[in-house]
Amino acid sequence: MNNSVSQNQRVLSGMRPTGLMHLGQYHGVLKNWVELQHSYECFFFVADWHALTTHYENTASIAQSSFDLVVDWLAAGVNPGSSTIFIQSRVPEHAELHTLLSMITPLGWLERVPSYKDQQDKLKDKDLSTYGFLGYPLLQSADILIYKAGHVPVGEDQVAHVELTREVARRFNHLYGKEPDFEQKAQTAIKKMGKKNARIYNDLLRRYQEQGDAEALSVGHALLDSQQNISIGDKERLTGYLEGGGRIILPEPQALLTRSSKMPGLDGQKMSKSYNNSISLREAPEAIEKKIRTMPTDPARIRRTDPGDPQKCPVWQWHEVYSSDDLRAEISSACTTASIGCVDCKQHIVDSVIKELKPIQQRVREFEQDPSSVESIINEGCEAARDVARDTISEVRRAMGLRLG
Repeated sequence: MNNSVSQNQRVLSGMRPTGLMHLGQYHGVLKNWVELQHSYECFFFVADWHALTTHYENTASIAQSSFDLVVDWLAAGVNPGSSTIFIQSRVPEHAELHTLLSMITPLGWLERVPSYKDQQDKLKDKDLSTYGFLGYPLLQSADILIYKAGHVPVGEDQVAHVELTREVARRFNHLYGKEPDFEQKAQTAIKKMGKKNARIYNDLLRRYQEQGDAEALSVGHALLDSQQNISIGDKERLTGYLEGGGRIILPEPQALLTRSSKMPGLDGQKMSKSYNNSISLREAPEAIEKKIRTMPTDPARIRRTDPGDPQKCPVWQWHEVYSSDDLRAEISSACTTASIGCVDCKQHIVDSVIKELKPIQQRVREFEQDPSSVESIINEGCEAARDVARDTISEVRRAMGLRLG
């Protein structure tokens, strides 16, 4: 990893290996990853430890699912030359930071995470009365903080997890960010900025701390991000000094809200393997056609001659993803006047899905024929990720007094 890259330009995101990827994940997450890798320094990981939080009794498929997940990412356009791809359990620093953070995180913070009770209600067939399930949001925090990620791409339902991470980082920095000679080191770092920038920084420092000028704080952050003459450690130290605290060891990440996926399941609900309403990226054309042809339609349209209402038909939601404006207008008009049947309407979707998945499936076959290349990508990604994680955990140990120097 290039340590000169600002942590604000670093993105961290992961997926649990619970089976082959489906179209909902492709449109809701993976397409976004492919775009992000062109603008950010991206770390994408297989969250195999997270799979244990709800699948701890059935682990036989996790390793293979992890490999398959990486193949799907590569086939869909995630580039190992632009992103770091790795497997969570092969970077044990995640677990160490999770343990250390658990020592300072109030129990109530975990119990109030919205997904805690929500998932327990949805997965009543599983025994989720485990510490692993209660603590998985804190493991997510460790996943993010170990790389000092500035952005975490999430949907609105996951913003609470990023907010927990921010609170944990804030508490950690409050407890352990005070170096014995912090102010002296900060003054030394200011001098390294050069006379002009040092004068600007000191003015912004005074305006924020004496007058509460929020704009001065924002300008100060931008000034520090632009500095080339000081180390990352000094930038973090001066950020903390500017804000009136200690050195920022674990920066607070920001939620990077992603577009909501418009890809529904075959029955109109959210697409999910557990709902048995999904199409995987590797689905055979014959299976795709069979699944789409058996999709429910407008329940009021019993006969071919009955006019339909696209807004009441699950198939229409797929047209909103796959069809052009002109085709949607044509289909809508034909449906409401009964001039097109449901079979012909669905055929447009069948053709579009098969066309979209054809090049992805071709690349999947190529990777499957050369598994060693995939293993090499994973190995290299794990090594690169661990280099970053080691630096962070070393800093954390030192701040917590677990090592000297």
